[in-house]
Amino acid sequence: MPRFHIVRTADIKDTFRVSRIMADFDVAKEHCNRVFDGETNLPDDWQVGLICGASGTGKSTIAGELFADWQDDSMGFSAPSVIDDMPQGVDVTEIQKMFYAVGFASVPCWLKPYAVLSNGEQMRVRLAKALLSSDKVLFDEFTSVVDRNVAKTLCMALKKCLSRYAGKKFVAVSCHKDIIEYLQPDWIFDTDTM
Repeated sequence: MPRFHIVRTADIKDTFRVSRIMADFDVAKEHCNRVFDGETNLPDDWQVGLICGASGTGKSTIAGELFADWQDDSMGFSAPSVIDDMPQGVDVTEIQKMFYAVGFASVPCWLKPYAVLSNGEQMRVRLAKALLSSDKVLFDEFTSVVDRNVAKTLCMALKKCLSRYAGKKFVAVSCHKDIIEYLQPDWIFDTDTM
């Protein structure tokens, strides 16, 4: 991914309200387009990457473009317990290890359905399932719904966990730069500076 140029255009419809706002604020349709230009060199041998920056700077757009084949939007949660929502064919012991690795350590919560978990618990369950489902994981809004102490612990445990899987690659997308110290990514792309 040495160089990229991503253009996102908005199909603005000429409704009464849109026309009024465009006239009142002297905004043209072209002003609604976004362009993301950047350059980075990934190391040949890496396992953990981080795309970080302030909200609205293109993190998700860039990640989605550069790692499009890593995304799995079909990850559903419908079983009566999250332990049963984990991928078929994965040993229960491996699921337990992954739950601990992502900081989802409350055994009673493993038996609950996804919908009743807190946002932070749901994030950790999604992360565990993604890591158990694929060797290439792109995780947007990483640590966005957990407090900073949980984020710190999660990053350290995840880094340790990933070191046991030689073929796994993980890209986190986050607006929180405090995780850099604990996640210790092999590369960082900062959308604040491109």
